[in-house]
Amino acid sequence: MRIDLGHDDEPEISLIALIDCIFFLLMFFMVATSFKHQAEGQPLKELPITLPQSAVSLDPSMAAPEAVVIGVDAKGGLYWGRERVTPVDLRRRLHEVATRHPGQPVRIDGDVLAPYQEVIHLLDLCQFEGLTRISMRARDGA
Repeated sequence: MRIDLGHDDEPEISLIALIDCIFFLLMFFMVATSFKHQAEGQPLKELPITLPQSAVSLDPSMAAPEAVVIGVDAKGGLYWGRERVTPVDLRRRLHEVATRHPGQPVRIDGDVLAPYQEVIHLLDLCQFEGLTRISMRARDGA
């Protein structure tokens, strides 16, 4: 005795699965070809970023004249004004300034080649000490 289950459907290719597979391959090749190859034996260097310029960075009306100036050079060295300081000394000085003048503005002058992590470390340090009026100096766009 034969049981009739209806007519058999013809096999079809699932179009949605095919599209997903093609998008996956496309994304794989886009990501795989976007990495810049390092030379053999050289360690990974910093990202090749040039900091942005600002047209109003040197406007004297916007700068706070009594701002504490902290500098970061291209190698990550720290400066208090023009004096080179250690991270421990910098934290001590920021703590003293924050204790005497809680609303003291701080300006960070970073070299165009300064490691970005050092700038973030300075921002964290200033905010930890309670100094929240922080500005960053940029070069004139002209």
